[in-house]
Amino acid sequence: MRPSHPATELNRTVSALGLVSLLSDFASKMVYPVTPLFLTGVLGAPAWTVGVVEGIAESTASILKLYSGWLSDRMGQRKPFAVMGYGLGALAKLCLAISFVWGHVLGARVVDRVGKGLRAAPRDALIAENCAPHQRGRAFGLHHSLETVGEIVGPLVGFWVLWQFPENYRGVFAIAFLPALFSVLVLLALVKEPRSPRQEQRARPQFTFQGLSPTYRRFLLVVGLFGLGNSSDAFLLLRARDLGFAGGQVLLLYALFNLVEMALGLAAGNLSDRVGRRPLLVSGYLVFALVYLGFAIAPSAAVIWPLFMFYGLYSTLTRGVQKAFVADLVHPTRRGAEIGTFYLVVGLAALPASLLAGWLYAQVGVAVPFLVSAGIAAIAALLLTTMPPARTT
Repeated sequence: MRPSHPATELNRTVSALGLVSLLSDFASKMVYPVTPLFLTGVLGAPAWTVGVVEGIAESTASILKLYSGWLSDRMGQRKPFAVMGYGLGALAKLCLAISFVWGHVLGARVVDRVGKGLRAAPRDALIAENCAPHQRGRAFGLHHSLETVGEIVGPLVGFWVLWQFPENYRGVFAIAFLPALFSVLVLLALVKEPRSPRQEQRARPQFTFQGLSPTYRRFLLVVGLFGLGNSSDAFLLLRARDLGFAGGQVLLLYALFNLVEMALGLAAGNLSDRVGRRPLLVSGYLVFALVYLGFAIAPSAAVIWPLFMFYGLYSTLTRGVQKAFVADLVHPTRRGAEIGTFYLVVGLAALPASLLAGWLYAQVGVAVPFLVSAGIAAIAALLLTTMPPARTT
């Protein structure tokens, strides 16, 4: 049994970072659900370009997450990387609004993901450094829940814009710039950064997997396998469109998905502090497998609504909990770099996952990529159950 700890308030910086992510995800989730529809419907790009755009964008982001984490360790500063990252995310919304060919969309998505690559590992390190080890599940759960508030409000605002101005995706992209800009201003004003010890600033982190703990290396292998089946959510949205959903309805689907996350995210983080991270992660992988199986065999649009609700449950069980688990496994003096390694593995898997899903969707059959993903997720869940217990650092 895990030891109990007295309830203490979380550092205000953790809450401020949650507000920053709320505003940023407000903007991103106005844009992301309709981007594949804009790409294929307005610009006339084929379905396989969705896999190319999302695969390249996510892989670019994850490679940068490794280096931003390492540089933030070396400099002893996290906040400048977060400011640059959220700033690029805001700029990307304007780039989308002036896109006229699918290559422009690719460029805008790369700018957005470069921003995420710069900010993600340093931001997660800031959260970990501003709470005690026994609070990490709670801290990441709170951060995830606040992110999810933005992920609900953003699609709802986007739905309202498209309801008033049908098919005006460019207007949605332009409006999304405003909350993205506010996220940068909040970050500058409210987030305080603890000073890192001088010796940690000079230490050179190790990039090789040999420098990681055996348990962390094994976890990264499982994460990499799961990632090969975890293609872009854009394919779920394309599947919904193929079954009859319009652009505004797709935004409502995404809001429903995120409503489930918001309702359960903090509870999942707290539960992981008490019972451990791994049981929740295994459950999340299995829910993912069942959801993707459902998308493969969905006979009508009606079943997409409950499938998106269960997809929100998968995300609740994995997103914040997985970050807390990584924070448990990394070395304290190389936290930024080793968190970046996790993101690198996820990103390297994202490119082949999305390219394969795009090819299967367009050339073999719309059900096939979802069946493949379901099988891979089930195998990853089984492998995760065999991992040894983790030590908290």
